[in-house]
Amino acid sequence: MFGKGVLYFAYTNRSFWQVYNENSAPFRETNHEPEVFLTLPTAWELSGFKNSFINLGFVHQSNGRAGDLSRSWNRIYANFIIEKGNGLLSFKPWYRIEEDEADDNNPDIEDYMGHFELSGLYNLRRHSLGFMLRNNLKSDNRGAIQIDWMFPLTSVFHGYVQYFNGYGESLIDYNYDQESIGIGLALTGWL
Repeated sequence: MFGKGVLYFAYTNRSFWQVYNENSAPFRETNHEPEVFLTLPTAWELSGFKNSFINLGFVHQSNGRAGDLSRSWNRIYANFIIEKGNGLLSFKPWYRIEEDEADDNNPDIEDYMGHFELSGLYNLRRHSLGFMLRNNLKSDNRGAIQIDWMFPLTSVFHGYVQYFNGYGESLIDYNYDQESIGIGLALTGWL
């Protein structure tokens, strides 16, 4: 407990596996994302939409590689989460912490990753549908869209399908426009 809020530490690891590689099918990229955030309770409610808390945090994202393949950036963010019934909406604006020009291995990352993320989730019986949108809000209009579907396979496992289109699915390719479909397994649902 920190005053009226709670301080959390989190770590997210995303690995991209090249199934189609005939030699050894190695991981193409692994992104590391440690963060610390403070969750502050709120009591905002309007027409049945409820904002129970706001997260304020610091996040570092990198791919742990060296030289020309190194990618990283640091951000501070606020995450506003609004709930109603079986759904939730998250608006997460951020500010990139500037680096020295000599140390910045991706100075234009905001041109592709933007300054915010809008995401949502809706539970429909035992299925979950989600989305994520990012945009740089500039005339060149770069961003990304992601659509997710999670469904039950057994009492323990869920299946997962994800469609991604845009920039920044992984750090190594943050400035390449990509389209991909992913599948996976999950042990828990989203909500």
